[in-house]
Amino acid sequence: MEFFMNNILNIVCYLPLMGMILIMLIRRESEQVIKWIANITAFLGFIISIPLLTAFNNPEYIGPDGFRFVYEHSWIPMIGATYKFGIDGISMLLILLTTLLGFISILSSWTAIKERVKEYYAFMLLLQTGMLGVFMALDFLVFYVFWEIMLVPMYFLIGVWGGPRKLYAAIKFFLYTLTGSVLMLVGILAMYFDQYAQTGRYSFDIIGFQQLGFNTDLQFWVFLAFFVGFAIKVPMFPFHTWLPDAHVQAPTAGSVILAGVLLKMGTYGFVRFSLPMFPDASMRFMEPLLILSLVGIIYGALVAMMQKDMKSLVAYSSVSHLGFVMLGVFAATPVALQGGILQMINHGISTGALFLIVGIVYERRHTRLIADYGGLSHIMPMYATVFLIMTLSSIGMPGLNGFIGEFLILQGTFAAPGLWIYAALAVIGIVLGAAYMLWLYQRVMFGKIENPLNKALPDLNLRELATFVPLIILAFWIGIYPSFFTKYLDEPVQAIVERVRADYYKSEMADMPKLPEEIQSVHEE
Repeated sequence: MEFFMNNILNIVCYLPLMGMILIMLIRRESEQVIKWIANITAFLGFIISIPLLTAFNNPEYIGPDGFRFVYEHSWIPMIGATYKFGIDGISMLLILLTTLLGFISILSSWTAIKERVKEYYAFMLLLQTGMLGVFMALDFLVFYVFWEIMLVPMYFLIGVWGGPRKLYAAIKFFLYTLTGSVLMLVGILAMYFDQYAQTGRYSFDIIGFQQLGFNTDLQFWVFLAFFVGFAIKVPMFPFHTWLPDAHVQAPTAGSVILAGVLLKMGTYGFVRFSLPMFPDASMRFMEPLLILSLVGIIYGALVAMMQKDMKSLVAYSSVSHLGFVMLGVFAATPVALQGGILQMINHGISTGALFLIVGIVYERRHTRLIADYGGLSHIMPMYATVFLIMTLSSIGMPGLNGFIGEFLILQGTFAAPGLWIYAALAVIGIVLGAAYMLWLYQRVMFGKIENPLNKALPDLNLRELATFVPLIILAFWIGIYPSFFTKYLDEPVQAIVERVRADYYKSEMADMPKLPEEIQSVHEE
């Protein structure tokens, strides 16, 4: 047991990789065996990640810097690269979300994938390892390796198993993300060499970078380099154009992972790196970023209202919802930042479920056009119930998870000095979000069944219901008892906010004109 807990991050991260290797050794014709191995591997991955939650506050696993379950080993000593894993409350919740959605995505693919089954499940498991490594890495070189690894399987998932325009969507996704990654690498190297200039040693240690501090000019340029990489991944307006194409063309499981986890890597990057490492630059760019977040909230909601394709509507809703996340992050108050991080989890739950909902009817009817449906609640009552719960979760109904995240973001932003106008305007996005989601539900679920092809659609089977049950439980759990989750965010959020605000006000005081020495001495006496 001691060995397991000391190496738990490695086990959680590389178990999907082991499953992928096992699948690659099996004959292509043994599709049922491949499916079972992939599903069992993903399920075990979720189960063995649960001790991260239960043992999180055990003093035995808490490092001197507050990170838990730290594992460190020399990797490339010549350049100062160390293989280092560790988590705090933020990354712990995102890891649990990743292992859960990974299992749900693979389970949802049982009947949806009929071609190249072996390669599909291998790529899904490789993607899981890449995503988990991003949230665990405490060394920038390790972080960048995992960041790049997860691009490859997602490119193939879209490009091979996607829709009619899959190659266009896959190449667009890859080029956008790769461009941001290259700029981020330039920023990492700039910090790397600046650290050597300050300390005389080379290192990629993330905690060391946070503690070191960088001058204002370097912060400015590296913040911009990181901003492009993370803003594309979120995606923030106007870097969002790759997202609808990728979502619409991706297979259902790919859309679930893309919305539920991959987009969170951008928001996670802002929280983990941009705010604590470049506090002065973060605060100086605060208002432009809040404006971009606000534009994304309203623009994404307006465009979602105009969509005729269900999947495209849910994709544009992500632009709006993640605008709320960025609003909470760059308001940089404890309540708003905590709400933004919680809303990352909420978005993964509700939007992941909505993509599953769309995928189920698409698998039955091979169309996602809203006009092709109507009256499904008469023949699919269980499906209609699940759809309603996740619709209300998405629009932020009290008692469900979406309400808590949005309320904390708005309350924290409103309380920040001079930011109340952003909170007030962001409410427009909530109203529009309710409009397009309820309109979607009404068109699909109510009315008469006019299309004869819809009259014989089967309701949810046991496997499909099993993919929704954990998401529904989490939606009510967070909505009713959010403190169970927010308590893990208190410590890291407080540390980030104190660093950002303290450094900002210190720099503001340094820029103020000083009193003449004679008056200053009298004033001090």
